[in-house]
Amino acid sequence: MARYHSTTRGFKRTASVLGDQIRRAGESRGFAVSRVLTHWAEIAGKDIASIARPVEVSYGRGSFGATLTVLTTGAQAPMLEMQKETLRERVNAVYGYNAISRVRITQTAPTGFAEGQAQFAPAAPQPTPVPEPDDIASVETAVRPVADEGLRAALERLGRNVLIKSKS
Repeated sequence: MARYHSTTRGFKRTASVLGDQIRRAGESRGFAVSRVLTHWAEIAGKDIASIARPVEVSYGRGSFGATLTVLTTGAQAPMLEMQKETLRERVNAVYGYNAISRVRITQTAPTGFAEGQAQFAPAAPQPTPVPEPDDIASVETAVRPVADEGLRAALERLGRNVLIKSKS
């Protein structure tokens, strides 16, 4: 006959008994996971929202705060790692108390590899600045005395590029 020996002698850990109550208390105080998902860009800021997204808010054993799991790509993970505390402060500022005690960064979703394929939109291309017609005319006037056709064309391109760089 096998005997079962427990080191807790019939007692349960406080976290296992109070886990649901803590979660409900957090939700009743305004902490709802859906707010983090629906307002992510405003909460995290444009820079962080463009490289990462929230995937899970979980309550750990024995801790009163939640853990926010954030998904990012491998190239962005070190940059996001340096901003973890800032992100945690921003999320907590929305709720007015320390709802999130820890931020965890992952490169795959916690549920599996198929869900973890991060697709972040690339930044929109910036329009190429065009120099003013008066500036183009002044460049053409400046290179007109050059006798060599190839050199004159190269200097004209250089002048236009300098004008474009100075505009941006």
